[in-house]
Amino acid sequence: MAGIVIDRVTKRFGTVTAVRDLTLDIHDREFVTLLGPSGCGKTTLLRLIAGFMTPDAGEIRVGAIPLSTPAGVVPPERRGMGMVFQNYAVWPHKTVYQNVAFGLEVRRVSKADARARVAKVLESVNLAGLEARYPSELSGGQQQRVALARSLVVEPGILLLDEPLSNLDAKLRERMRWELKDLQRRTGITFVYVTHDQSEALALSDRIAVMHAGEVMQFAAPREVYRRPANRTVADFMGLVNLLSGRVVRAAGDASLVALGGGQPLTLAVPPGIAESQAVQVAIRPESLTLRVLTAAAAADTAEALVGKVADVTFLGNITDCHVTLDDGTRVRVQVDARQDLDVGQRVTLRFDRDTASVFTG
Repeated sequence: MAGIVIDRVTKRFGTVTAVRDLTLDIHDREFVTLLGPSGCGKTTLLRLIAGFMTPDAGEIRVGAIPLSTPAGVVPPERRGMGMVFQNYAVWPHKTVYQNVAFGLEVRRVSKADARARVAKVLESVNLAGLEARYPSELSGGQQQRVALARSLVVEPGILLLDEPLSNLDAKLRERMRWELKDLQRRTGITFVYVTHDQSEALALSDRIAVMHAGEVMQFAAPREVYRRPANRTVADFMGLVNLLSGRVVRAAGDASLVALGGGQPLTLAVPPGIAESQAVQVAIRPESLTLRVLTAAAAADTAEALVGKVADVTFLGNITDCHVTLDDGTRVRVQVDARQDLDVGQRVTLRFDRDTASVFTG
């Protein structure tokens, strides 16, 4: 099975454009996540790929074969794709075996071949021995595995997953993430996964397509999306981030000076085209900041630092979450080692490696 090509696809619902002139190239055997908030168009795009909707413009291909155009759509059952829904959609009156074997019965696979294939796929999702149980006798995680097995047993080249873990509790959801990734590696199936959960996307994906208002803001590997967000929208959506307002004092590429927090200018890399005196916003992750208590002996040690006062401290077990109010009143969130003792009211400095910060026009 070749990869999926989404070429300038648009989908409208009345006056609302759910997907706007969107292009993606998903590679064969790749795990791609469509990530974004509710209403960003990610589920609409997944349903367009599945063939449940007709695009208003553009084309969807698998390899060189057109599957969806405004002129017509290849039906879902003829696309060689499987789909796993958010609500599992398992039949309560059928056993695990009957649920999983249903697609093979529709395809008129022989009973002997069906038994062998069902046994193999149940083994792959850790459900061997539960063939005779009904969904009401299974946990949420086991029901989700039944839905996965039902899609996998027909041997799709592409598996589409629409927020499949959202109904599970936190611990089970985390365990299922790794099971999904391991399953994808073992089967070599192309996975296209929809979620609004950033941690799921980071943990599972080969690449993430961050969506907003029907468009792809960034399509890249998880580390790239997290560490080098393409714009403020991506930076703000991908986990915790401080967005600090500043102004360029000197525009000199990687050695530019940017005034932040009411203190002395800091050396930062700014994008091409930014001029002196231009307003900017600097995105810094809480874990990228190093916090030090400003003692009397080190009162002058504020070079390349933000200076402020501890406003709030929360111990979270593995880390301490701290809020610092800078001298200009800006509130900054910092995550530090849990062994670092801090008190509200302490004067502190905050430093960060300039490679961990992203600068956007203000």
